[in-house]
Formats: sequence, C-alpha cells, structure tokens
Amino acid sequence: MPVVVQALIPVFVLIILGHGLRRADFPGGDFWPRAERFTYYVLFPAMLVFKLGQARLPPSAYGDTALLIITMLVAMTLVLAIAQWFWKWSGPVFSSVYQGGIRFNSYVGLAAGGMLLGDEGLSLTAIAVAIMVPLLNLLCILMFSLVAERGRINLAGVFRAIVTNPLIVGSVIGVLWSYFQIGFHPLLAGILEPLSNLALPMGLMTVGAGLQLSALRGSSGPFLVSSALKLLVFPLLAAALAWMLGLEGLLVQVVVLLAALPTATSAYILARQLGGDAPLMAGIISGQTLLAMVSIPLMLSLLW
Repeated sequence: MPVVVQALIPVFVLIILGHGLRRADFPGGDFWPRAERFTYYVLFPAMLVFKLGQARLPPSAYGDTALLIITMLVAMTLVLAIAQWFWKWSGPVFSSVYQGGIRFNSYVGLAAGGMLLGDEGLSLTAIAVAIMVPLLNLLCILMFSLVAERGRINLAGVFRAIVTNPLIVGSVIGVLWSYFQIGFHPLLAGILEPLSNLALPMGLMTVGAGLQLSALRGSSGPFLVSSALKLLVFPLLAAALAWMLGLEGLLVQVVVLLAALPTATSAYILARQLGGDAPLMAGIISGQTLLAMVSIPLMLSLLW
C-alpha cells in the first residue's frame, strides 16, 4: 500500500466515524456542536502552542511560506474569476463556488500534515495555516462585498474575528515560543501534551459529524466546477508556482497538501451570514470532503 494512502486512511476513518456517531445520535443531545467548540477553542490552540513551541524552523521558512501562499491565492482567485466570466453565475452562487474553490479545512490539513510529514511538517503546516486563514477571510469578505446581495459588510467585526481566531492566536504564540526558545516546563508539557494528542482525532470526528449529506441531492454544475478546481486544479497550480519560484522540499509538500484539501466547514456560516447560497455551500462542503478521500491520495502521489 502506498505510504501516502496508508497515512491518510486514519484521517478519513475518523471523519467517517464522527459522521456515523452523529447519525446514531451518540452520545446524544448537543454533544457534537459542543465538542466542535471545545476542539476549536481549547484543543487546537493547545496543540499549536505545544508543537510550534518545540519547532526549530529556519527564519527563511517563514518568508518562503508567505510568498508562495500569497502567490497561490492570487493565482487561484484569477482562475475562479475566469470561471465566473465563463459560466456567469449569480452573485450568491459564485460566492459559494469561490469559497469552495479556495478555502481549506484546517482540521484535516493539520491532521494530515502531522501524520504524513511528522512534527516538523505539522509545524510548517501550522505556520502556513496561520498565514492563509486571515488572507482567505479577507479575500472572501472582499468577494462578498462585490457580488453578494447584501448591504454593507462590517469590516471591523471581520477584523476582530480574524485577530481573535484561536488557530491564529495559538500559532502566533507557538511561533514566538519557538523563536525565543522558551521551552516547556515538565508540568506545563504534562498539561499541553495530552490536550495536543486529543486535538487531531477529535477535530476530524467533528468534521464528520458536521457533514450534511442530504445537501448533495441533485448536485449541480457549480458544485462540480468548484470541486474540480479545488481538489484537482489548485494543487497542480500550487506545485507549478512552487517550481517557478524555485522552492522545493517540505514547504512544497505542505502547500500542495493544503491546496488539495476540501473546503472549510466555516464557509457555510459565512455564506449564511453574508448573503451567499448557503444550501449550495453545504453541498460543496460535504461533497468535497467525500471526494477528497480519493483526490488527496491521488494528487499527493502525483505531485510529491
């Protein structure tokens, strides 16, 4: 069995397990929404602080990562703009296609990065996530302001949401911890390490629990286009841009992985709040998560 496939099987099994448990209403009540909130605000920030705080990445890694990510996002935005020019979707539909084509599920990315690339790969993945999340939020908000059928968008609220994002806060603290080589006292490590170990499996199961498979009924052209661009075109584009910029090694593996991921579950909330096509967005999120079980191993085997 190829190493990539073998490493990714636990990721997708945990997603399927979470969905199955949610369908069986186990353990019942509103456990899964609360578990997702706990994972987002406690487990993942603890993991990012602990893993990044131990990382010893060269300073050049930060600049190279930022350059490649910015180039990727600009290029993919142009690809999606060309798709809109060709298909001429309505504003709400294009907003969902755009989010589906450019955003990524950070839970799956961090889990896959750790399982495939080890602690150093997880650290670099976390840095890339910390750079991509605010940029993607700004791009999506700008897109909504241009095409969605809503009034003025509260930019102050958006900025506040970005700077208080637990993934970004945890990543920044972890990077500073690593930069100043503070280290972890055994008592602190004894607290952070078990929380860190719990973060990835719980995060993946909450991804599965949040899938809305009923939204896939009558999958439409926008869903197929968005999924093809995200799961196939974006990783190819990322690999090509890395080659053009003369980058190689672990960084290229990380950005190709992030580009190949299914879109973020939080895209549904943004679509609902800012006038996008929320039902289409739900279908794109669920459909891409299922399709990624095939496309991610395929693209990584091809491009790594």
